[in-house]
Order: sequence, then C-alpha cells, then structure tokens
Amino acid sequence: MKQIIIASHPANTRVCIVEDGKLVEFWVERESTERIVGNIYKGRVMNVLPGMASAFVNIGLEKNAFLYAGDMIDEEGNACECSSGKLNVKVGDEILVQVVKDQFGNKGARISMNISLPSRGLILMPQIDYVGVSRKLEDSKQVQELVEYVQSIRKKGHGFILRTQSTDCSKEEILNDANELEAIWQRIQETYVHKTAPALIYKDESLAIRAVRDMLRSDVDEIVVDSEKVYEELKAAFPHVVEENPKLFKLYNHTENIVYAYNLNSQIDSILQKKVEMSNGAYLVIDRTEALTVIDVNTGKYVGQKQLSETIFETNKIAAKEIARQLRLRNLGGIIVVDFIDMDKQEQIDAVMALLKEELAKDRIKTTLIDITPLGLVEITRKKTSSMLGDVMLQPCPYCHGDGYVFSDEHVVTKLKQDLNIIFKNPMNTTAIVEVSTSVFNKIFAYKLLEKECETIWNEKRIYIVPSQSLHIEKYKISATNETIIDLPDTAKLLY
Repeated sequence: MKQIIIASHPANTRVCIVEDGKLVEFWVERESTERIVGNIYKGRVMNVLPGMASAFVNIGLEKNAFLYAGDMIDEEGNACECSSGKLNVKVGDEILVQVVKDQFGNKGARISMNISLPSRGLILMPQIDYVGVSRKLEDSKQVQELVEYVQSIRKKGHGFILRTQSTDCSKEEILNDANELEAIWQRIQETYVHKTAPALIYKDESLAIRAVRDMLRSDVDEIVVDSEKVYEELKAAFPHVVEENPKLFKLYNHTENIVYAYNLNSQIDSILQKKVEMSNGAYLVIDRTEALTVIDVNTGKYVGQKQLSETIFETNKIAAKEIARQLRLRNLGGIIVVDFIDMDKQEQIDAVMALLKEELAKDRIKTTLIDITPLGLVEITRKKTSSMLGDVMLQPCPYCHGDGYVFSDEHVVTKLKQDLNIIFKNPMNTTAIVEVSTSVFNKIFAYKLLEKECETIWNEKRIYIVPSQSLHIEKYKISATNETIIDLPDTAKLLY
C-alpha cells in the first residue's frame, strides 16, 4: 500500500511518502523559511563574467543569483545551447528568470531564463518549440498518442514535456492542464511588464500541492491530510483526480498526531542518524562533507549461513536497496561515494551494480550511477535542487561548531589543571570548588588524574569536585575562597 501523509502545522508542513508502512521519502518546510525553487523573478543583471560564461543577477534576495550562459535565451527568446557559452545579457538588463537551485551556504541561488511551469501531467516550456517526454516514460502506443494529442492542442512556439504521471491522466485533464499553464504564463508576462526589478513575479505552489502534483500516480492508494484547510485546497487543485477517485483524499481528524498514528515518528527521527541499521544486522555509515557524501557498508552482526563471499554478497545486495532509499529519504545531492564490502567475483560485482542501478531508477530526482573505481568505490551523482534534509532539520552544534566532536574527558581535565594552577598562584585562594560534568567527575576519581598535583604543588590546598548532569562535557566552573567553613552539596567530593 502506498500513501501520501501530509501533516500541517503552523510552524511547518511535513509530507511522508509511505510504502507498506515504510517511509521512503520525507519533505519538510518551515513556515519561517521561504522556499524559492520554482519561483519566477524580474531580475537586474549586476555583473557579467565572460571568463566564467556567467552573470550575477539581483532578484531581491540577500545574495545575487547565478546565471550560466547555457541557461540564457537568445535575442529571439529561444533557449541557448549549453555548449555555446554565449552571453546574451549585459549589466543593467532586466530579465525574467526562474530559480532552479536553492541557495546553499555562501552560494546564491542558481537561475535560468528557460522558464518551466509544471502541472500534474505536463510541463509548459514557453520558449521551446517541441513536445518531449519524461526520461522515465517507456516508448509505447499510449505515450505516442499523448504526444500527438499535445502537439494538436499546443500554441505555436510553446513546448510541453509529458511527465511520468501523464499516462495516468485523461485527455480532458491534459487539455485542462495545458490551458491552465498557458493562463499562468500569460499572467506572468503581464505582471513582468508592470513590475520594477528586482521583483517576485510568480510563486510556486505550497509543499502539500507540489507533493501531490509530483508524486500522485496510479500506485498511490490514499492521500491523508490532517488539516481541513489543506484538504479543501488539494481537492480544489485537483478536481479531475477527485472526480475519478472521490475516496483518494482523506481528512484525518483524530486527536492523536497523524505522524504518531501512522508510526512514522521514529522513522523520521532516524533519518539523520549517521548509522543506518539494515534488516540482516549489517549497517551503513553515512557521512556528509562539504564536497560529497560518503556511504560505508559494514557487515556488523550479520555472519551469514554460508561462506564469507556469499555473506558479503548478500550484505551488499541489501545495502544497494537501502542506499537508494536513503538518497531519496534524506534528499542527498551532489557527489555520493559508496564503499561496498570488497567482492572477489566479477559476477557478484555486476549483480550488485545492476541492482543498485535498478533501485536508483525509482528516484524522481535525476540520479546517475557513474561506475566502480579500481579501489572498489562506487560513484553516484544526484541532482541538487532544494536543501538537503539535514540542512532543514538540523542546526550547527553550539559546542563542536560542526566538527562532530567534543574534547575528551582527559583533555578537559588538562585544561582544568591549568586553570587551577592560575587560581592557586594567589596565596589567598586556599580552597577551590570545581563543578564538572558527571563524565569528567567519574574519570578524575577512577583514574586519579590529579593525584600527582595534590601530593605536590597543591598539597596545602583543598579542592572539592562537584558532579553536574546538566553541565556540558567541555565546560566547568571554578570558584575560589579562603573561608574555612563553606557550604557544599551532598555530591561534592574532596580531591584525594
């Protein structure tokens, strides 16, 4: 059973694509974070770089957007060939552009002058004069008939792409989509004339509508929504779908949170963990760097029932399926390198690569399996458009600042020793009260880490160590006094 579960909340909207109870795709958008991919702007060219065959365009965001020569149009309004490298804009030009890639880190958004407007079954390409089909559609009589039909209804000079879902649409729905897209394009052109750059001309649909638009196919059994407002918006946005299948959209109106009700909460929480347990006890380790994502396959607890080569082969096959799922689930983009467990037999390598290719083909996002290197590493590229899930759901650690590590207990004790030496340089300080994390407290006494100092340079001092469960492992607090009577918590312990 395949479901689209939509959880709407004032703070964010979450969309879960679920197959037989298993989460396979997850999208989340915060209300406080504006999504710009798909938006259309009237921008002003601020800088042209002939050496990079590109330009920077002000579209009203904090950073100027990046326009590559291959994403420009010529003087007649036709799409340029990407290989031409010809710059058809100059500083000060006002141009109509669409965001095709979100802002990442210090990089501005990537934009294109080749506008595309999607519906459920079609994509309008108003500057391209042909009818194309999705790469995922197989050549068939039905597809050929749809191509001929779209050719017959399209406006001269306007192109369309038949989406994967088009084969689930009636001709009436295709015609309705084409007319609506043409009407939107007409409004965009009219708004463009009256706006002053930089300005937003057209904003893409909400996450809920985009999810149904992009994911609704014949294999979806139900779409469950926990908001009556969103429920009505979806029915209004897809009248033909409601007419053909009145029971497809369902309103969830129970008191229990919809994510918990469908047992998805723990699956969502596990999405961003580095370690991914697999069904046979083996596991993946997923590490993201600034340049690429690395996935390592490990046998873990799985020892198999046969010889070692078969155990490795079975683990790699399970890993191939899980890796393809994780790419979709985490929305990983860019370069991905997979380190499968080494296999000696070429037929096993070929089988794992074929399985991985088959699973990657299920991805809506363009994903390319490059090859396996002489070192046994598999290279994958996946188109990066919107922010990866980790960028939306996580924030930098205020302690490690993104390093992923904190100081060891021993290193914290070394720093503590240095600070105590400074405090005790003042002869008036005869007693120190030190509050540390429970972990550091246990290490100090278990390994007698400061015993030498207590017997020598601090032999006339009193040092009380107080454990704290709330204190971060790298932090500690020292207070010095020369009082003979001091108030201490019950957990305080005299250092040696």
